[in-house]
Amino acid sequence: MKKAISTALAGAALVAGASVAQAADEVKLQLQWVTQAQFAGYYVALDQGFYEAEDLDVTILPGGPDIAPPQVLAGGGADVMLNWMPSALSARENGLPLVNIAQPFKSSGLMLTCWKDTGITSPEDFRGKTIGVWFFGNEFPFLSWMSQVGIPTEGGEDGITVLKQGFNVDPLIQRQADCVSTMTYNEYWQVIDAGVSPDELVTFKYEDQGVATLEDGIWALEDDLADPAFADKMVRFVRASMKGWKWAEENPDAAAEIVLDNDATGAQTEEHQKRMMGEIAKLTAGSNGALDVADYERTVATLLAGGSDPVISMAPEGAWTSAITDEALK
Repeated sequence: MKKAISTALAGAALVAGASVAQAADEVKLQLQWVTQAQFAGYYVALDQGFYEAEDLDVTILPGGPDIAPPQVLAGGGADVMLNWMPSALSARENGLPLVNIAQPFKSSGLMLTCWKDTGITSPEDFRGKTIGVWFFGNEFPFLSWMSQVGIPTEGGEDGITVLKQGFNVDPLIQRQADCVSTMTYNEYWQVIDAGVSPDELVTFKYEDQGVATLEDGIWALEDDLADPAFADKMVRFVRASMKGWKWAEENPDAAAEIVLDNDATGAQTEEHQKRMMGEIAKLTAGSNGALDVADYERTVATLLAGGSDPVISMAPEGAWTSAITDEALK
């Protein structure tokens, strides 16, 4: 795969030379969720002219609860998407040839947030409890974790009752669940903003449990990457996007303001987005956009360690390439 994409890039100069005086190259990016600071780097790159400087006309497509980025990409609705690696690798094993071309997020923000008064102090205490879990591909890290520690997820005194959680924290607040899925930069703070004290909670970060998987990678289709012109667009897109991310890390409040300016719904608040951007900067810190092979292998190992029902059944072949970032980071 890397050789094929490198060959494509080698021919890109001819394409670029032939495109002088033509309109900027269009790129449609499908986000994994709604407009928020989780995607600040891309909005910053658009706002600060980093995409324009790379001769790109980028359209950022917000996501939502009814939008599955892999399906959008497969249907031709976007050129490139953001996705958690468990979801993307599962889709690849099921026939959609997704390839990770860059990894702006170095760390995972996923965790479980539980009521302390339930007596939960360790994962072993999850037995007999109800836990809210996001689905649509987001359930894979949780299911893999529980499989590794030997806790059934079909209910019962010895297992966990999995509550299919919406993208909010209502099940926890309303005591329908003992724990819910949260992100360090978003839903955890929704719990706090609901009037709950941090002292009333106990959290379990996937990073601390040794089962963290990579999040918010940049993915494209294998066949598209074989086209020299497309591969060249992706080099420029990744280079500009990473400039946006580093700018956002250095200017978190200004980056949050840019996100707010691009929120067509008006649903986000300044306080929440600035707080979110501060937390997001911790997750992108340490990444220049290139995929760390050790992080990738850890993710694959976690997904394979699923007992009788692993997220993926075999180690993927060709699921990532360094060819795009190798060129973009020169």
